[in-house]
Amino acid sequence: MPTASTPGRIYDGSGDTLIAADQFSEKLSLIPEGKPASASDTRPRLRIMWGQYLLDDVLAGRYRTLVCAVNAEDNGRGVIAQLAELLPTSMWTPESVTDYARRFAGQDRTVVLKYDMDMVEVLALLRPASHASLTLDDLGHGFGVVSQMLRRKTDRRPTASVSFLGARANRLLAGDAEPSFETVLRTMDEAGFDGDVYPAPWMWDAQPTAVYCRYPFPDSVARMRSGGF
Repeated sequence: MPTASTPGRIYDGSGDTLIAADQFSEKLSLIPEGKPASASDTRPRLRIMWGQYLLDDVLAGRYRTLVCAVNAEDNGRGVIAQLAELLPTSMWTPESVTDYARRFAGQDRTVVLKYDMDMVEVLALLRPASHASLTLDDLGHGFGVVSQMLRRKTDRRPTASVSFLGARANRLLAGDAEPSFETVLRTMDEAGFDGDVYPAPWMWDAQPTAVYCRYPFPDSVARMRSGGF
């Protein structure tokens, strides 16, 4: 039995030695939030799916609903277009996705469009026509609508969302720059969303910054920022 001086192994054979963190250029340090408690945590939290491939999980049938962004000009490089091409039973194409979004362009608030792709329903946030990019207010309003849709129709769960960071055509900006991932998570959480969130793959190389797998983060984060321990 493992003891404090002889920790258990992760891999079979010599895997623990061969698969060492310093052997990889991209790496993450995951922080446990604490020891498992006897009482369950009833506070709804976002699960952050570090190191997981969104499209693989959607195609494997792990989600009934996916939240992403869409625009009325060109969605050829977006997640929704990739799904349309990968799902053989979907009637959507990258072109028809954009054509459908164009019907709802011109609104002064974020619109949530529904795309039934047979295997998964996509809830796509279409930014206001007057905005060249998504804003945090746009994101918050959109996730407020999404959260209401999930509450009214519970069979839309389990639900996953993209992080909205690192996008090209559907950029999310706070002023002239992208917000932090924490700000995006807080916006989703305050809007009532409690599904899974997939960080963009470029965020997997977060070392030496350590990351948590749920949001809201533990109180210790706020204490550290204020100079406490």
